[in-house]
Amino acid sequence: MKTGQIKEPIRKKWIWIVLILNILAIVPWYFPKNAVEPFILGFPLWAFVSTFFSIVFCGILSWLCISQWNIVEEQEEAESGKGDKA
Repeated sequence: MKTGQIKEPIRKKWIWIVLILNILAIVPWYFPKNAVEPFILGFPLWAFVSTFFSIVFCGILSWLCISQWNIVEEQEEAESGKGDKA
């Protein structure tokens, strides 16, 4: 990645679409009201689905912060660091 390139994921529409779809998947509104079974290790299936999509959500946010975010603050810190050494 170029150091001078500023990237802000908030301006990319595909990121918002992925995040919204993931949030909709986290809340198990699409399961039937009396869907208590099947149980997996003592927990209902909807709990595992919710936990899975929560972990996916955390992974997406971590990936966005690491690879898709390059803001001006980093450049300002680098420039102020150069000025302090002189």
